[in-house]
Amino acid sequence: MIYENKESTITEGTAREKRKILIVDDVEMNRIVLEEIIKNMGCEPVLAEDGEEALEKAKECIPQLILTDISMPGINGYELCSILKKNEKTRNIPVVFISAFDNPQDIVEGFSLGGEDYITKPFIPELVQARVIVHLRLHEAKQELMEMNRRLQVSVSEQLKQMEMEKKNILYALADIAAKNSSYKKEYLKRLSKNCGILAQGMQLSPLFEDQISDTYIDTIELAAPLCDIGNIGIPMEILRKNAAFTEEEAAIVETHTEIGAKLLQDLHVTNDYNDFIKMSIDIAHYHHENWDGSGYPNKLKNNNIPLSAQIVSIVATYCLLTGQSYNREEALELMKKNSGVKFNPDIFNICCKISRQFC
Repeated sequence: MIYENKESTITEGTAREKRKILIVDDVEMNRIVLEEIIKNMGCEPVLAEDGEEALEKAKECIPQLILTDISMPGINGYELCSILKKNEKTRNIPVVFISAFDNPQDIVEGFSLGGEDYITKPFIPELVQARVIVHLRLHEAKQELMEMNRRLQVSVSEQLKQMEMEKKNILYALADIAAKNSSYKKEYLKRLSKNCGILAQGMQLSPLFEDQISDTYIDTIELAAPLCDIGNIGIPMEILRKNAAFTEEEAAIVETHTEIGAKLLQDLHVTNDYNDFIKMSIDIAHYHHENWDGSGYPNKLKNNNIPLSAQIVSIVATYCLLTGQSYNREEALELMKKNSGVKFNPDIFNICCKISRQFC
């Protein structure tokens, strides 16, 4: 960018749209003088006779700089500046006051309202040109900095999302290992995820649960359900794959998988975008072995003290395990029926029975 004193113009290496400078003054001669100065600089002057007209034109053309008289009928220069700085579209436009008065109090007041500079009358063309060039350059530098910051924020946001996605992929990989250690069939986690979403959708249509289950909740439980047994990663494989009944000591070790899984998930540091997913995953991992009658583990929670997501997973996990073995849909539900009101929330189990034909 080069300031050429002879021509009093601003030029760049490549041609670009002329910078618009809004001139606001109720005295026609002042507008004519400033218009000529601005034209000689290679900029495009936009004229306004008062504050009201200036507000309209500032919103229409979005100038790169505003030169405004202070003492005007109606909206004066100070009021004009104050209004512009409160509007999101015009707040970043630099405002330079022009006045026949050079009282320090007037200058300070202009700066306090967001004005960038103060030019006194009568106009000295070289002084006006120099001030205009400085503030155009400052404005452009500020705009470039804001754009760089915007791009940086987008870049950082994308990197954070990528990091969170990688964390989720690691969690699913651990959950898959835990499932294999427990001898679950290959498709078990996919069926669990899908069927939890289907049951949650069915519950959303019930007046008993419609206030608790949103579309986002359904999406989240599909993502979180496969992490229910992620804590099995910390249980010895020989215990998990044991064909005979567990000893009392072994059963106690297996039960710790709920707390292991919850702790693993709690230790993750995530952005706000993933808070709902992690919170629900923790609830599911920690409480999906709690029973409706309070006989479950690890905390012997009862009824609706058990998080709803854990209640849903408890029912669906049992269904998927039974139908993944030798039982068909009807047989699995019949076996589960005796646990309605004991292990399972009876209202959720009733909905499960009604929509079970949709399960995969």
